[in-house]
Amino acid sequence: MPAREILQLGNATLWQQSSVVEDPSSSDTQSVILDLSETLASFREATGFGRGIAAPQIGTLKRVIFIRMQPDGFCGALINPHIAWASSDQIELWDDCFSFPDLMVRVNRAAEVRVEYLDERGAERVLKAGGDLSELLQHEIDHLDGVLAVQRAISPTAFSTRVEWERGRAAR
Repeated sequence: MPAREILQLGNATLWQQSSVVEDPSSSDTQSVILDLSETLASFREATGFGRGIAAPQIGTLKRVIFIRMQPDGFCGALINPHIAWASSDQIELWDDCFSFPDLMVRVNRAAEVRVEYLDERGAERVLKAGGDLSELLQHEIDHLDGVLAVQRAISPTAFSTRVEWERGRAAR
């Protein structure tokens, strides 16, 4: 199955809340998971970056995300994920998104989270995460609620193009 088109900032679907998946093992849900996996792989191959994607980004308003932390991190689908706990400790970072790949946004995220979800077979799971995985899970779960990183900017000046951001990193 070919990679799906990734909706871009300005598409109204990205601002909508996703519905709960009733049957994680249904062929429709499995199809969404496959589409997310293949779209993530295609994006990563084309750009050299990308670790996660949410169903709304391919136009499907279902509570499904797919994470592929390479080379030795979490990989798989999270169905109906929600943050059950978030640390009060915060991390500040530059966030990016497939839906606005040339824009970087400075945000605050919880340093650690505990996410409850269903796996592809419908089994209840818990994922405890810190650092990169914590911020990624928060970003992708935000997508399911129709919240984009641009809404989480720490200030009106907390934006950069990817080119300028990379230029700044090279200067360090």
